[in-house]
Amino acid sequence: MEYLNVGKIVNTHGIRGEVRVISLTDFPEERYQKGATLLLFKEGMPPLSLTVASHRRHKNFDLLTFEGYPNINDVQNFRDGILKVNKEDLANLEEDEYYYHQIIGLTVLDENKQEIGKIKEILSPGANDVWVVQRKGKKDALIPYIASVVTEIDLDNGVVNVELPEGLIDDEN
Repeated sequence: MEYLNVGKIVNTHGIRGEVRVISLTDFPEERYQKGATLLLFKEGMPPLSLTVASHRRHKNFDLLTFEGYPNINDVQNFRDGILKVNKEDLANLEEDEYYYHQIIGLTVLDENKQEIGKIKEILSPGANDVWVVQRKGKKDALIPYIASVVTEIDLDNGVVNVELPEGLIDDEN
């Protein structure tokens, strides 16, 4: 089976079994809803199936509790574990919606079909996602995922076509 990362447990929170998660998912409200099943992968442990009992946002973290783990002592050894979901459990997306794992690794081409680089990360700072594009011999480029910039996503050929407004990318090292 193939699994996709949903979040990383970075610490406990309080004494009632809450864990602090840095989210790696595009759909936290779906992945962390009460009753959702996540798999905890941690070195030295077999994968552990966990059922979400509660979820809330706190600062930049998602706070989760799991059924059957009511206090801090029950969840302390979950720290540094990765929460995953079975790839087969992915929801169907609307047209023009994509999972992060589909976008990361794609080659970005400008309007002249010149390669800019490869998408290495996706940031979600606010209104729209920002793609971090790794360029050869230059600083990473930040490209906003908006219709006026991203003109086509071709998953079959592994490329993204963009039209860059002047000054969006600094061509210096």
